[in-house]
Amino acid sequence: MKNKFLKYQAKTTPDPIGLEIKKAKGSYIWDKSNKKYLDFIAGISSNPLGHRHPSVIKEIKKQLKKYMHVMVYGEYIQKPAVELCENIVNKLPNKLDVIYLTNSGTEAIEGALKVAKKATGRKEFIAAENSYHGSTHGALSLLGVKKQKIGYEPLLPGVNFIRFNNIDDINLITTKTAAVVLETIQGGAGFILPTNNYLKLVKQKCEDTGALLILDEIQPGFGRTGKLFSFEHFNLVPDILVMGKGMGGGLPIGAFCSSKKIMKLLESKPKLGHITTFGGNPVVAASALATIETIYKENLIDSVDAKEKLFRKRLKHPLIKRINGKGLMLAIIFDKKSTANTLVLNSMDRGLILFWLLWEKKAVRVSPPLNISVKEINKGCDIIISILNKIINP
Repeated sequence: MKNKFLKYQAKTTPDPIGLEIKKAKGSYIWDKSNKKYLDFIAGISSNPLGHRHPSVIKEIKKQLKKYMHVMVYGEYIQKPAVELCENIVNKLPNKLDVIYLTNSGTEAIEGALKVAKKATGRKEFIAAENSYHGSTHGALSLLGVKKQKIGYEPLLPGVNFIRFNNIDDINLITTKTAAVVLETIQGGAGFILPTNNYLKLVKQKCEDTGALLILDEIQPGFGRTGKLFSFEHFNLVPDILVMGKGMGGGLPIGAFCSSKKIMKLLESKPKLGHITTFGGNPVVAASALATIETIYKENLIDSVDAKEKLFRKRLKHPLIKRINGKGLMLAIIFDKKSTANTLVLNSMDRGLILFWLLWEKKAVRVSPPLNISVKEINKGCDIIISILNKIINP
């Protein structure tokens, strides 16, 4: 299978990890040799309930017996999609009351950019340095690392960049700005939290200039930080909210959400302002709805703070410079890139799955399922500390 993988499937790096998966359940993954791995990254934050949660599988099977894809998005009334949108809207602040379902977070970013142009009549965007919003052309235009764009230009014109958490740069938001697009918590940069009312000040500047604020909650959304969405920690509401990853409970989905007034702009002049064939797929929507309902039924969001504290208590070591992030969206920061590499690779040998971040090469991601147990947290932390001890005393 490895030879076929290398021969037939396009890859994104020259040296993929190449772990051959046999099965996954709960907080664990098994490879083809039946070796068991504790999963501390949850599909890059895409599996808030771990793998194959019984409640999610039950609803997927139930929907499969009724119907799968029947029509392009937005034409037929499909109960799973309608109920999913209703469930999310009822948990959001006022003015975030209509949702467009997509196939991924990056597609949701594309839709958000389009509707922001339509709503403001403007063409310019502002994004942050070291940002990541996806890899399609519009999302890549917002990506805040120049070398990552080599070979793919020209991209969208009129995209300017500011430094995340830099108050002075807020003045670059002007009456020409259609929208400011920010990750509420910067992911690839190292799980960087906004500080000193930064997001609130950005929102105020947007209101003063008539620009919109688009917040990308693709990674922190659906309970990962101890709130349904992480903007709830920072005393503001975006004009457009983008979500994905953990939303689907392991199936591909994304969405962008705004006011009815803004979202209605996609309906006319011209009609079909944003089109997707499989967005709102009934099987995926059933999975997403079951995921959200289970998160609340099992009170998982309420458990996040205590689990974060346990991670921070257990992950104390001379090689650990600090731990960035919030809730179960944590990044272990080291002084050296080599330490991060050794930890990720040796952890896999020891039956623990960790992973890197995109831009901060001295970081290791810790983003386990929300329902990970205390025993599993302690088990994984024991492995991490043991490996770090061996780096100091080989």
